[in-house]
Amino acid sequence: MRSKTRLGGVAVLAVAALATSALTSATGAYAQQNAVTDPNPVASAEGAYAPPDAQSRERAIATADKALVSQARALHKGAEEKFAHDRTVVGTLGLQYVQYKRTYRGLPVYGGDVIVATDRSGTQAQDVVSGQTVKLDLDTNATVSAEAATATARGQLTTVETAAPPVLLVHAVTDTPKLAWEVTVTGRAENTESVLHVYVDARTGAVIDKVDEVKAGTGNSYYNGNPVTITTSGSYSMTDTTRPGLKCGGQNGAAYTKSTDSWGNGSGTNLETACVDALYAAQKEWDLLRNWIGRNGFNGSGGAYPARVGLNQVNAFWNGSYTNFGHNQANNRQATPIDVVAHEYGHAIFQFSGSGGAGSGNEAGGLNESTGDIYGALTEAYANNAFDPPDYTVGEEVDLVGNGPIRYMYKPSTNGDPNCYSSSIPSTEVHKAAGPQNHWFYLLAEGTTPGGGKPSSPVCAGPASLTGIGIQKAGKIFQGGLNLKTAPWTHGKARVATLKAAKSLYPGSCAEYNAVKAAWTAVSVPAQSGEPTCP
Repeated sequence: MRSKTRLGGVAVLAVAALATSALTSATGAYAQQNAVTDPNPVASAEGAYAPPDAQSRERAIATADKALVSQARALHKGAEEKFAHDRTVVGTLGLQYVQYKRTYRGLPVYGGDVIVATDRSGTQAQDVVSGQTVKLDLDTNATVSAEAATATARGQLTTVETAAPPVLLVHAVTDTPKLAWEVTVTGRAENTESVLHVYVDARTGAVIDKVDEVKAGTGNSYYNGNPVTITTSGSYSMTDTTRPGLKCGGQNGAAYTKSTDSWGNGSGTNLETACVDALYAAQKEWDLLRNWIGRNGFNGSGGAYPARVGLNQVNAFWNGSYTNFGHNQANNRQATPIDVVAHEYGHAIFQFSGSGGAGSGNEAGGLNESTGDIYGALTEAYANNAFDPPDYTVGEEVDLVGNGPIRYMYKPSTNGDPNCYSSSIPSTEVHKAAGPQNHWFYLLAEGTTPGGGKPSSPVCAGPASLTGIGIQKAGKIFQGGLNLKTAPWTHGKARVATLKAAKSLYPGSCAEYNAVKAAWTAVSVPAQSGEPTCP
């Protein structure tokens, strides 16, 4: 762990109206001439976000509408089901993902969403996917009251602050769809904040599923160099007006404001400094999404989310609406280094990719945690900051309890996490269950023996030697797979989706497809029915 003396003294932030703000050193005075950009800016036009024109978007929806009709049987659509266009998300190379909500006898169907992927022009449907596996045929008359369902849902938390009005729906993420009440309760589960979606069987009153929007991680703050550039508003507010929704402040949710042009003091315990680090990392991740991945914001539709600092926990989390960052166990650093911030916003990317939201169960939870880790590694690679060099360890700047990184993507077993998939993953704690997909991503990006100071990585099955395709390509393919996410999300589905993404993103080449396939095989995720072939 590098000591903080490398930062060269006290740092303050200079703010320019609707432009970038920069940390300047030594005096703390506003010195525009000292404001600089990142030490090592990285950008690429390949895959950069480029929205199709309005006509292409309209063609994509029309093409998708036709696909719903032609694929009705494969989608298990019955006479009493309807599809309604929800939104269209643009992905890498302008590929379009048209999303539909499903209803049954007028009730929402959780797990019934459909995604139709089209080419950039919107004229050709490339994939049609849904999580629903059977045709619906069930009674929609609830015998359990909304009040009883709410009482059951409230009992799932230790402390309840709010309970939203129950919504009657069809829960269809398994092969046995059920009529259910969805009740969203907020509060605490033991000592952890929770925004919990509870699905209560509307016929028996049993809890059939739970999805918590709070996705936790751990970390501490660390400086990104001195000076460092971030974007803030010109009204002395830690609000980024160029990335809608992104701001940073304390636990009350308001952005920090003041009457001077400087922010923070460079201290690991100063919360304004923590916001500097949080905004820096979030802005780098946003730029990564746009310039490398071809995605418009964290939610895919141009939106970002606030960050809060000063959480009085050795923790950091995403709660479905904002990220929240605490401190390390020694309470001398805040939880805002690049990969921790990017990890928490990675949960937002997961939630707003494809359908099914955050998903339920430990397997989906592990894939969600892995998504955060992958975006942490991607953001470090994109920022290419000499003070926090790119790597494939998680929270290496954290030193949470004096034991260094909390996860190792190239060899998860270094910290006792599984390197490869097995039948025990669905019952494995979610952070540990991140191991197989983390390992897959490293093998895809770097291979088994990348050299150049990068660590070697083992395999569990298949050839002993793999060659990586580079982190940028791996990131594009990974997100392309997420764009086809349906509930329930599994490693098998992720394998199929990323193989489809490799073919769509790199037509005419099987090299990327073969690398994706080999990496999944290497972490013991075998071939799946319905996966594409190449050529």
